Parts: sequence; structure tokens; C-alpha cells
Amino acid sequence: MRGRTAWVAAGGAAALALVTATGAHAEGRGDVRVVKTVVNGGGNVIVGTSKTIKYPIDITVKDNSGVKGLTHVSTFNKTNAYTFATWNDDSSCTKKSATTSVCRATMTIDPAWIPDSDDIDSNKVAGVWRVDATVKANDGDYWISDDVAEYKVERAAQLTTVITPARVTKGAKVTVTGKLSRANWEDLKYHGFTGQQVKLQFRKKGAAHYSTVKTVTTGDAGKLTTKVTATSAGSWRWYFPGTTTTSRKVSVGDVLNLK
Repeated sequence: MRGRTAWVAAGGAAALALVTATGAHAEGRGDVRVVKTVVNGGGNVIVGTSKTIKYPIDITVKDNSGVKGLTHVSTFNKTNAYTFATWNDDSSCTKKSATTSVCRATMTIDPAWIPDSDDIDSNKVAGVWRVDATVKANDGDYWISDDVAEYKVERAAQLTTVITPARVTKGAKVTVTGKLSRANWEDLKYHGFTGQQVKLQFRKKGAAHYSTVKTVTTGDAGKLTTKVTATSAGSWRWYFPGTTTTSRKVSVGDVLNLK
């Protein structure tokens, strides 16, 4: 492996090996090239504290002799070059034409590996990641391509909503509370996320969509609280748009009824 500083799990086991970063480059032999790369279907990769995540990297390769496949794929944080995603050298290629194939590599992230995967705060590995790949053609051409795609690996968020009281007369005040938390990859627990702007949204009974009523900033331990006037029955929820390192999250709506 090449082009990063990272602890890499070997074969899904606890054995780890350290490799050192080098400068980005693209080199090889012949005319085989990566022409397009799509990670996780174009979506962010969201990692929590327990569930193993598997996601595809689809690499479109072109060569005049046809495509043989992938010989190396790695992905890691673009800024600090750390990773906890592994590729087990498995890939499959779908032929699109005589010269072009789409080859898929599947990456695995097991949160249980993360705390021992590096020598920094593992939460700093969240953010923008890049993909490196080495591709091969039927005629023996090969190409080492760095930074063929970028995407986000984010800490999973959790968000709750509670209406108190849940049944009032029209015009009465109700309190809407909640809590925003996010995965901590060091201790594999969720902790409150303070200082974040979260939107309070309302959907009138019978309506199809929610509308934003106000924006509230999370306090200590990620807690949210505000008061609103009950003008009609419906559902209230909190909406967190996410950050570069933390996933977007929408809470389950809590129903407010009128007497």
C-alpha cells in the first residue's frame, strides 16, 4: 500500500501494519486510465459506534485492449492521510464496451477496529476522504491513479424530539425539547454535540411537508429546548443539516394534539 499514513487491519483481524505517506502522483505504462469514480453511489459514508459498514467504490476504466481489473484500491482522509477502511482485494468488473469496464471494490469499516487504528484522536479522521487506485489492461498496461475521487466519511448523529404537554388548548404554549449527539470513535459511544444550529420544523395535521419555524443552538450535552404557541394539531421535529464531519439527521416527529 502507498500514499498515506495509516493503520490497516489485515484480513479483518487485529494484526495491524503502519505505512508512510508519500507525495501524490499518477504514473504507469500504456494508455489504460481511470475515467470516472463513484463512491457509495454518490452518498456520504456514515459510521456509528457498532454497525459494520460496507460501501462500494465503482471505478470506470478504459483501455484500447480492454480492462483486466483493479490491482490496488485504498481510501483515506485527504488532510491527515489516516484511514480505518479496508479492502480485501476483492473486485468485479462489468464490461460496458470493448474498451471500457466498471470495476467495483467494496470497502469495509468496522467501528470496533477504529480506536486502535491510529495514533491520533480517531474522530479527526472524519471529513473529506480520497481514493487511490491501480488499474490494469488486458495488454499489460497499468496505471497508478491518485485522488480519483473525493467523498465524506462522517460521524453518525442521533436526534430526539419531545413535546410537553402533548395535548393543549389552541393558543397555549408548549415546550419542545430534544438532544443532538454524535458518535465518538474513541470510546464508541454517543456524546452530546454542543454549539450546533438545529432547525425546529412543524407539519400541520394532514399536510405533506414540514416547514422550518425557528433555529435553536444546542446547549450543554447537546440539549435543545424552546417554546412555541400551539395554533393547530400536527407534528414537531428537529432537523440537523450536518457538518463536514458529522452526518445530517432528522428526528422522529412528535405529535401535538389540541383539546
